[in-house]
Amino acid sequence: MLVYSTFESPVGRGVVAMRDGRLVSLKISSSTPPAGAVEDRAALRPFLEKLARFFAGERVDFDERLDVDVTPFARRVLQAARRIPWGETRTYGEIARAAGSPGGARAVGQVMGANPVSIVVPCHRVVASEGIGGFTGGLHRKRALLAIESKFDIEHRTSYIDAPERARLGAILVG
Repeated sequence: MLVYSTFESPVGRGVVAMRDGRLVSLKISSSTPPAGAVEDRAALRPFLEKLARFFAGERVDFDERLDVDVTPFARRVLQAARRIPWGETRTYGEIARAAGSPGGARAVGQVMGANPVSIVVPCHRVVASEGIGGFTGGLHRKRALLAIESKFDIEHRTSYIDAPERARLGAILVG
């Protein structure tokens, strides 16, 4: 059975869906469940608690099995992105090479833009070779997710967050 729940986070409202214990969808900036999903917050409580710990800045091992309908290339890209450690980034080119497609950086960007399970497959950790790159949910969310993984050290996030954004995130994340 496909179940879903919405949640609130520092980066906006989201929706998560699972089928038989496998993660089907995790979207930020959306509260629209997948077609045919039944709301069941209780069934998703363990995952939602894990997600809340992530948003609180705790290192969380998202080891849920995935149930996503993607191409073989996209599956390799998602697997490579999933291996990026907490607080680190990789370039689109590095992910392309790890997925067995050197020169496929743009294709990696497309896969990341369509990532059905954000955060669990940390597409926010995939950046351009000269800058932060794109993010389907908006660059402000990508910066916020990277900042969460910076252990709330607002003063030392200057490499990818400007001063006004730091101030805004400080108010959201630190309270």
